[in-house]
Amino acid sequence: MITWNDVFSANLGKMMAIQIACGELVVKNKNWNVDFNKGIIAFGDDEYPLQFLGSEANSSNTWLWAWENINGFDDKIISLARSIKEKGEKLNLEPLINAEIDITDELNGHNLSIVACGLADENYCYYRGPHSGGAIFVAFNGVDEKVFSFVDARKFIDITMRSIQQFSLNHKLFIESFLDWNKNKYKWQGNIIIADFGKDGELRIEFEKIKDNFRIKNISLNS
Repeated sequence: MITWNDVFSANLGKMMAIQIACGELVVKNKNWNVDFNKGIIAFGDDEYPLQFLGSEANSSNTWLWAWENINGFDDKIISLARSIKEKGEKLNLEPLINAEIDITDELNGHNLSIVACGLADENYCYYRGPHSGGAIFVAFNGVDEKVFSFVDARKFIDITMRSIQQFSLNHKLFIESFLDWNKNKYKWQGNIIIADFGKDGELRIEFEKIKDNFRIKNISLNS
């Protein structure tokens, strides 16, 4: 059975890479503005088509998916949220099906947006827009394709270390999914994954088995 943690682990690596690049190449600490009527998010003078994912409410400490929002948004800007709900129904994942969710360390706007954008059929970044009552989360595209570029070995290591320190993950699934997205060929030798990073060299990721789980024990780059 596929669990929420499995799906989150499988999508986190690539979305961390995309979000970092988006911050550097698109957001760049510019002022942001959302126009739901036009269906755009702007950073400074640059505008991008958006998809409204959902919102966090401070008063109730809950997340509400866009398709349940009482404001009755145009279907054009909640089509992604609806498609993610359909994927959630196929996978039997309650966080993608339930309209309102209590916010926790595991389930919050960031993590739900990571999975939503990760499961999307197109490339998306997402943005958290804070306001006095909480925050909105929107996905957007139309950005420079460099945002979705593959990462080199050093950045792969950095994202991996940040991810396993910050989140409780299925390490094996995280690494294999991240390598697949990054188009790195890899092989298993015992409890070690050896991944080809071209001119950067070989990345060796050693796992240790704790109960039924593989945990990352060591990462080294042989350049």
